[in-house]
Amino acid sequence: TSFSTPKKKKRDDGMREHVTGCARSEGYYKIDKKDKLKYLNNSRAFAEEPPADTQVRTCPPLTARRRSEQRRLLSSFTGSCDSDLLKFNQLKFRKKKLKFCKSHIHDWGLFAMEPIAADEMVIEYVGQNIRQVIADMREKRYEDEGIGSSYMFRVDHDTIIDATKCGNFARFINHSCNPNCYAKVITVESQKKIVIYSKQHINVNEEITYDYKFPIEDVKIPCLCGSENCRGTLN
Repeated sequence: TSFSTPKKKKRDDGMREHVTGCARSEGYYKIDKKDKLKYLNNSRAFAEEPPADTQVRTCPPLTARRRSEQRRLLSSFTGSCDSDLLKFNQLKFRKKKLKFCKSHIHDWGLFAMEPIAADEMVIEYVGQNIRQVIADMREKRYEDEGIGSSYMFRVDHDTIIDATKCGNFARFINHSCNPNCYAKVITVESQKKIVIYSKQHINVNEEITYDYKFPIEDVKIPCLCGSENCRGTLN
């Protein structure tokens, strides 16, 4: 069973020539240090030379997806509400520091934990978008469940945002006849959103309020804002 293995020859370029034609079939063998140095020097020289196409090309071409995103952004920022969209994007990345605690106006209230300048986005009124028919059904159901406060905000004629069970801190903002904020409906990517803007400079620990602007009804809701020009009722 003993037979002599053929000696492995070297090629003219210094690399080992495989007798069987495949390096895997010849097993493990050691490589001289001189051969290793030659291989390392050749690989380093190849790595230091940048490819020809990278020397000419400065930036990769835009893909179809990136071009579509740019067109969408440009179309969304055209119009008269450019500043609103920019502020809304800034509000998403850097939210205002707010807290809710007991209010002297009514139950819970929203307070500022940092100074807020005038004409800035304070918070978005988040909730479920529902139709008027669903809002009437939910209002009756909330009364049966014993939920005294209603957190529904009308966007347009047939769209209402319900934040009673699915909302954020904006639902705790109380009404005031002399508010320091106001609500505004803006359109972001063909979707209407309600954002609370600061009407004036708001100090730290100052309660955030806005005018609910309820429609006039026979059954009056008393107002407890305590401002000098208080109307006495919310509706």
